[in-house]
Amino acid sequence: MLDLLNQNRDHFLIPAEKVATVYAENKLNHAFLVLTKVRYAKIPVLTADSHFVGLLSMPMITDTMLGLSELDTSQLMRHTVGDVCERNVTTVENPYDIELILHLLVDNPFLPVVAQDGEFTGIVTRREMMKSFNNVVHHCEGLPLTREEK
Repeated sequence: MLDLLNQNRDHFLIPAEKVATVYAENKLNHAFLVLTKVRYAKIPVLTADSHFVGLLSMPMITDTMLGLSELDTSQLMRHTVGDVCERNVTTVENPYDIELILHLLVDNPFLPVVAQDGEFTGIVTRREMMKSFNNVVHHCEGLPLTREEK
């Protein structure tokens, strides 16, 4: 079964140019708008030369606005994405090992994929892996594929 998954490995990677990202130098107000628009829980943070820095979520942004008695939205202009993003993030290097990906996706909805030099090349999502795994199971069992799987 692992051989069949390896045959589909080209479908797992969502390339960097198709992934919503922000730069570490961006102000938090920009990142707030991006996260609001794309509605993802977390997005990758990159350097200006496309190297992976970490991940950013809406709670990381809103935490900077919390005061003792009210929200202080002016903090969004004072801080950058790099000030608040999560930097201790598990990444996988391209080319990646399918077994490792399967293991790591148990606890992560997606994994950032980087080149050997740290350049961000895309993400592998749990959803894409599950779609492929479902396809393999149907293929092995001779079951018809659903419209979404084709």
